[in-house]
Amino acid sequence: MGGSSTIPSHTRITTTTSDLENAAYAPLPGHSSPASPRRPLKGFAGIIVSVIFLLALVALILDQSQEPLDKPGKDEAPTLTSNATSFSNISGPVARGVAQGVSAKSNPSFSGHELSYNWTNAMFSWQRTAFHFQPERNWMNDPDGPLYHKGWYHLFYQYNPDSAVWGNITWGHAVSTDLIHWLYLPIAMVPDSWFDWNGVWTGSATILPDGQIVMLYTGDTDNYVQVQNLAYPANLSDPLLLDWVKYSGNPVLVPPTGIAPKDFRDPTTAWLGPDGKWRLTIGSKVNTTGISLVYTTTNFTDYELLDTVLHAVPGTGMWECVDFYPVSINGTKGLDTSAGGPGVKHVLKASLDNTKLDYYALGTYFAENDTWVPDDPEQDVGIGLRYDYGRYYASKTFYDPVKERRILWGWINETDTENDDLAKGWASVQTIPRTVLYDNNTGTNILQWPVEELESLRLNSTDFDGVVVEPGSVVELDIGSATQLDILAEFEIESLGLEETNEVNGLCGSGATDRSSFGPFGLLVIADETLSELTPIYFRLANSSDGSFETYFCADERRSSKASDVFKQVYGSSVPVLDGETLSMRILVDHSIVESFAQGGRRVITSRLYPTEAIYGAARLFLFNNATGVNVKATLKIWQLNYAFIHPFPLDQMH
Repeated sequence: MGGSSTIPSHTRITTTTSDLENAAYAPLPGHSSPASPRRPLKGFAGIIVSVIFLLALVALILDQSQEPLDKPGKDEAPTLTSNATSFSNISGPVARGVAQGVSAKSNPSFSGHELSYNWTNAMFSWQRTAFHFQPERNWMNDPDGPLYHKGWYHLFYQYNPDSAVWGNITWGHAVSTDLIHWLYLPIAMVPDSWFDWNGVWTGSATILPDGQIVMLYTGDTDNYVQVQNLAYPANLSDPLLLDWVKYSGNPVLVPPTGIAPKDFRDPTTAWLGPDGKWRLTIGSKVNTTGISLVYTTTNFTDYELLDTVLHAVPGTGMWECVDFYPVSINGTKGLDTSAGGPGVKHVLKASLDNTKLDYYALGTYFAENDTWVPDDPEQDVGIGLRYDYGRYYASKTFYDPVKERRILWGWINETDTENDDLAKGWASVQTIPRTVLYDNNTGTNILQWPVEELESLRLNSTDFDGVVVEPGSVVELDIGSATQLDILAEFEIESLGLEETNEVNGLCGSGATDRSSFGPFGLLVIADETLSELTPIYFRLANSSDGSFETYFCADERRSSKASDVFKQVYGSSVPVLDGETLSMRILVDHSIVESFAQGGRRVITSRLYPTEAIYGAARLFLFNNATGVNVKATLKIWQLNYAFIHPFPLDQMH
């Protein structure tokens, strides 16, 4: 690509460092001049739309008749970190939840005596998101039983109604018509029976061909044994599914012989086999081998455990929140969970209790013996690809029959202290729902992409065409407010013919300050004007042994916050870039949450940030190039995003 381009008037560039000599954090080479005067934010008419939206939602509740599910009778599962820091691996106090046999649900004090940062209410308030789903208050973790019913998308979730820490787990409940604007509903299920006395844990929904809804969930019994329970709507004609009935014969499954009482949880959505029987899988382990048990049923009350497991991977430990679903290798639509046959591969995903990471693999499901074999044994579940290389866990998909797509939910957990969560009054966020497709260009991975409905929040946009960023420089992008953004960016590189320097350790090096000939370069999000706080989202290229380039996609949180009592890591992965493709990323910025997608969603990194300076009007957006041997030309389109309408459902107005 040769030549250079004129810098647009709403960018500023400089290589002077004097203003940063006394900064608390070592800056990237060069820095930006003070921001240009901001343009007024346009598009506030969208806020009016949000108000109208509530009335439209209520109008959608129609009196539709359908027979409810009959109650079943007895005759009828610092450097780039390959492993995110696990709360259960921190020395000091035992993390909350571990003793009860679930993954760690708290972040004990780092050293046992380190004081919390001096957080203010303003800092805490800024951290709440504008368009990600989170409850009004208190603790949330895994997404549960997502489904579509009579005009509404339903999301259930692990919820503590009493506190911002894990415990007293119930099923929170919310509905939406578009997966973006949400209305909170009353709690769906509470731990009120011996078979779920210590928690109504994770579960999945299965929609039967006649429209009946079966909900299977893990209960933690009064003796701390993990069992599987059945629940169903009390009134299937209710679009909101407000009331749920627990089957009187619960539990329907108990840990089988050879499985420990705390290693049997999280049943999947069931799929229908060619023999007319339903199958579901449940995560467990045998010694250190992660496994997925398979059960068959015809009525969801009586089950048979198969002699063989769906799959097992030695050394991966306990499998939680297993998910299993088909993807079309040639199509652009999602598939119902029971789909199979030619042109279909199956995704097997497990959340690894040992590492708190979500791994998946593509493979072939053999219905004749209910086993699954990975396409590439070296990329098997737990040792290969991950859904997300950042702060992400306990994901779950469902099939959307309206738009014929598979939707993925995931939990963004906190990395601050429990005391800080109690002070701010809430903990955790759900990701933006993502569509999942098979990448038929690479044939080796899935593609994740924010649901198209998110684009309804877009307000005004700013375009930057061919901005040249020289080695060691930072360019401010004058876009006004920089806390609610949808960013599309493409990058081209131009070699300067200098001697190559690739002395970088690990995939992403030790962060964005670790320089080499071909990177890093990308964007600095949630950064303040002096770059004392910033989060680089970037590419880094390196020569591979065969003379081609290996591309890495990374997020560096090390300087995202001046607070010392939060985890700040470098996350990343290699990403396939095919001949003729441009390096591209999409970044969703929503206050303290940043979701970054590379190459159309081949790799994703979610960041949970805790800035102390780069908040409200002080937040800025920059381009940067810390490579030593290339110019980078960037082309961007950046939208400001509106707030989503996320409020309690006005049930009192329904009568």
